[in-house]
Amino acid sequence: MKIDLLDVVSYSRSQPHDQFAWLRNNDPVHWHDEPDGPGFWAVTRYDDVSAVGRDPQTYSSSPTIMIADSTTPQDGVHQMMLMADPPVHTRMRRLVNREFTPRATAQMQGHIDGIARGIIDAVVERGECDLVTDIAGVMPSFVIADMLGIPQADGLELYHHTEALHSSSEVIGREAQDAAFAAMYAYAAETFARKAAEPGDDLASLIVASELDGRPCDEMDFFLWFLLLVDAGGDTTRNLVGGGMQALFEHPDQLALLMADIDGVLPTAVEELLRWVSPVIYMRRTVTEPAVLAGQALAEGDKVVMYYGAANRDPVHFDEPERLDLLRTPNRHVAFGGGGPHFCLGAHLARIEITAILRELLTRLGNIAPAGEPTWMDSNFIFGPTSLPVSFAATSG
Repeated sequence: MKIDLLDVVSYSRSQPHDQFAWLRNNDPVHWHDEPDGPGFWAVTRYDDVSAVGRDPQTYSSSPTIMIADSTTPQDGVHQMMLMADPPVHTRMRRLVNREFTPRATAQMQGHIDGIARGIIDAVVERGECDLVTDIAGVMPSFVIADMLGIPQADGLELYHHTEALHSSSEVIGREAQDAAFAAMYAYAAETFARKAAEPGDDLASLIVASELDGRPCDEMDFFLWFLLLVDAGGDTTRNLVGGGMQALFEHPDQLALLMADIDGVLPTAVEELLRWVSPVIYMRRTVTEPAVLAGQALAEGDKVVMYYGAANRDPVHFDEPERLDLLRTPNRHVAFGGGGPHFCLGAHLARIEITAILRELLTRLGNIAPAGEPTWMDSNFIFGPTSLPVSFAATSG
């Protein structure tokens, strides 16, 4: 079988599960060539993905979690939390962790439910909308904007910039990505200055006032935090809701099961859709010392790439993994990472957002159905639709 996990075409409508299955069975730590790069090890079995994610000493998140090495010079001072290892990562995470604990996010439940109602209020009378741009993309954009203390409309604009950052430069062009990056930086710099002068009771003000190892937060520190929170704060919810609804349309028996008992089925349905869609395709690590993974010798400096969608369909851990089963339990998927220090900071918040918006759209948009072909992200890093036209029974609210 031809293996090409870099081609964005492989991630249009579905991830390359045929390639993942072959690799799990025949070459679970597979050497993958890389244009303009040294190549990398593709890891596809659940146990191996978990082992890499839980061992930051051997598998480092520095210098980057992307397959391609960054061409941006590193100054040795500023670092995004995603690309830091313990103990630096631990100290960075501690700065904001209290905002994302189960208790803190549970206290946001009422507010998030209200946002979900408002989003559906805006479309319910129309009888048609784009489920991604009008619903799924709006939800996390509004939530993270409120948390950061910026206007919700700005959150939506920033979401469009993150789409450009995740798309393949070969598809949208490097200029478009550079423009999106520059716009994000300009907005973050303005926010940094404003929050420094007029701090509020919000996450942005908390970061601006923070210190790391005795050094006060500066503009670049804030930008890296801002980029991470806006970017990661939207990816999972937006792509899970869009990709999850498309999966339900393709499995009408499971949609009917959910509609028959939304409150009873939704908790396990959310977990199964996370497993099924796997919105984050991969994360890379870099080997710090000679190691052996699943019998394969790895050299210091080698790139190791964990494919979460492959791990989430490993038959060793999931019965009939190619079957969508909204009642699946247990369901120890790795859609939020395979454990370890980099387990998704916003996992609890994402689950609340996903549950709120799915409940609202399923209960209020009657007879919801596809109204056109979806379009998909041109990305081999983040998986999900960019557009999903739907129709439904228009009501007065």
